[in-house]
Amino acid sequence: MDMTMIIAMLGAMVAAGTTYLLASLGEIVSEKAGILNLGVEGMMLVGAVTGYIAAVQSHSLLVAALVAMVAGGLMAAIHAVLCITLKANQVVSGLALTIFGTGLSAFVGKDYVGVLTETLFRNVAIPGLSQIPVIGPILFNQTMLVYVSLLLVLAIWFVLEKTSLGLKIRSAGENPAATDAAGVNVFAIQYGCSIFGGVLAGLAGAFLTLAYNNIWMENISAGQGWIAVALVIFARWRPGRALLGSYLFGLVGILGLRLQAVGISIPTQLFNMLPYLLTLLVMIFGTGRPGGRRNDGAPAALSLPYDREAR
Repeated sequence: MDMTMIIAMLGAMVAAGTTYLLASLGEIVSEKAGILNLGVEGMMLVGAVTGYIAAVQSHSLLVAALVAMVAGGLMAAIHAVLCITLKANQVVSGLALTIFGTGLSAFVGKDYVGVLTETLFRNVAIPGLSQIPVIGPILFNQTMLVYVSLLLVLAIWFVLEKTSLGLKIRSAGENPAATDAAGVNVFAIQYGCSIFGGVLAGLAGAFLTLAYNNIWMENISAGQGWIAVALVIFARWRPGRALLGSYLFGLVGILGLRLQAVGISIPTQLFNMLPYLLTLLVMIFGTGRPGGRRNDGAPAALSLPYDREAR
């Protein structure tokens, strides 16, 4: 395998990992505020179908991306109402959201299965940067959504670690009672972070249909939302590590096809199962031992409904 093929494979890795990256970044923000959302898969599917339909009908990528983000945000708002206002179990609510999103996306998109559109995100080479040897073709000859995801890594890290808003978000996830006592509106923080997570999950879905697969089909995410949730644990709730983990999963996902392209005959079924096997390993070794020290970075109040009257 020569250098040109390696560069091409790494460029494909970045594209394949962007879906995971967008979804996991949103989940990191949501979980940092104490809201666990296992409905990422459902939100991605709804974002994927609504974004694709919007692209077909409007012929505008901006409209399509906005529609997908709004759809994902609305799905997350349902989860927020159930878990923050009504104090429902966050795990059950998230699972229900995935089931609902899977069915809703199939119903809404049944007339668009296999329908083609020219309104797609194309690779845009950044002048100057794309000419850098090795790194340029890998990182700087991608679609706009890839560049957006990279900027989001920096922005989310900066907000969470370097701003007063980030301190409030982290505090709401660690000790909501103390945060409330300090005069911070915990519910507003949690609502905002939860909906933001849905917005990015919807955008991840739009990336699948408008930048990566370039088509809509039922269950197009194929479990990638669940992998994104596991990536949050792998990343220890840190955006930078989420970037590395997402690209690792992206590489595993495209490795089989690339090896076959150079004549290495390995059963495709083996490579198809690798991302999910890696997810299981992350869940096994990334969650720590029962009764042991909690994960570095895991919010102490994650998935625990905050009741102001009980403090």
